[in-house]
Amino acid sequence: MGLLGILVGLGLLVFLSFRGWSVLLLAPAAALVVALFAGEPLLAHWTLTFMSSAAGFIAQFFPLFLLGALFGKLMEDSGSVAAIAGFMTERLGTRRAMLAVVLSGALVTYGGVSLFVAFFVLAPMGFVLFRAAGIPRRLMPAALALGTSTFTMSALPGTPSIQNAIPMPFFGTTPFAAPGLGLIASAIMLGFGLWWLARAEAGARTAGEGFGDARDAAVADAASDELVRERAAVSQSFDPAEATHGAQGSGLPSVTAAFAPLVVVIGVNLLMSLVVLPRMDVSFLAQPPFGTTLSAVGGVWSVSVALAAAIATVIALNFRRFPALRQTMDAGANASVLPILSVASLVGFGAVVAAMPAFELVRDWVLGIGGGPLVSLAVATNVLAGLTGSASGGLTIALESLGPTFMQIAADTGLSPDLMHRVAVIGAGTLDSLPHNGAVITLLAVCGCTHRESYRDIAVAAIVGPVIALVVVIVLGTLFGAF
Repeated sequence: MGLLGILVGLGLLVFLSFRGWSVLLLAPAAALVVALFAGEPLLAHWTLTFMSSAAGFIAQFFPLFLLGALFGKLMEDSGSVAAIAGFMTERLGTRRAMLAVVLSGALVTYGGVSLFVAFFVLAPMGFVLFRAAGIPRRLMPAALALGTSTFTMSALPGTPSIQNAIPMPFFGTTPFAAPGLGLIASAIMLGFGLWWLARAEAGARTAGEGFGDARDAAVADAASDELVRERAAVSQSFDPAEATHGAQGSGLPSVTAAFAPLVVVIGVNLLMSLVVLPRMDVSFLAQPPFGTTLSAVGGVWSVSVALAAAIATVIALNFRRFPALRQTMDAGANASVLPILSVASLVGFGAVVAAMPAFELVRDWVLGIGGGPLVSLAVATNVLAGLTGSASGGLTIALESLGPTFMQIAADTGLSPDLMHRVAVIGAGTLDSLPHNGAVITLLAVCGCTHRESYRDIAVAAIVGPVIALVVVIVLGTLFGAF
């Protein structure tokens, strides 16, 4: 009965969240269903197991959600994201419209701008480029997904994405874990995705297919759509409802001013991870009231300081460009609240599942998958991210329940925690892009496309490419270890 309860609870969570129900209600309800089937005390698991785990996630990662959403909103309202997109368009031109959209998305998201902010700013630019180049509108969501939701989210060393931060407390790693493998995976994702999109574009031209009808990108409609909002909240760290809040200045900053905050994010993150924190005297962390280690908090510290420095930079360079700085900052801060509560609720659900006696069967099944612990870890993060429609939620559930087991395996076999970090993050960034994923739904809404028109190309760019990269990383990591 316990295993059946886990399946029923997970099924209800997946089905009703896809129907637009708030995960803030669904996650505790599904957790109670799991506990009920197992004959466990309901209130104890809700108020203790569920809430303790959810609160722990918020305590660990709220600084990253808050600073990341705030930075993204400041970059949007200052015109910096639009300036970067305009620069790429000018350099590459309409003849390379596909590449311009992909690289623009990659630059801003690797620099720390929220995925949804990138969608809302880059979609109108892509709309103009694709129309001028005669490329079908249906390919635009795949191009945006490739640039914003694949290698810059899970593979590029040092990416400040929340997905890349989640394994750090579990494995004691940094944002730059396994940099060589991350670069190889990034090259595979980008190269495969560009090849597929070029193939699709060429096929469309041969068939005489043009841009299509003249519908505009529905940014405002997508931002205010409650169904989009509920699904999007569990998949990324920015609440779409705040996309139209704040106040944007007139005109655009210079290219130098636009790129500077992105450079600060990457540079400060690298400096903190590899130079500053390793040389700090952090012996105080072992004493009350902290009682922790640098390896448990260092990664979050690095990304937090990098985002804070970038926020200061974008404000300093564009202070006069913000017509209402307080409104912009309020919108950015507010945009972080629903996403972290939603993901924390998924984490709470996972904690209740992991506390059930029947979960031992699930754990034994995962660890018994052939191919070794890396394959087991990849499958666990893949499946949970796919079921929840959330890379961050699925990754956290997997590591909350199985992380200590994998760390023990690493200690017993000499497996590198850096390698497990990279495999876990790339694994979570594959099946999370199934049709019910909030980012996919938001992207289609923003581009004015449907699943029928565009999902096939999204799946190839955002699922098939990352799966190939994941397989390569597992094979290379098994043969040569982390590098």
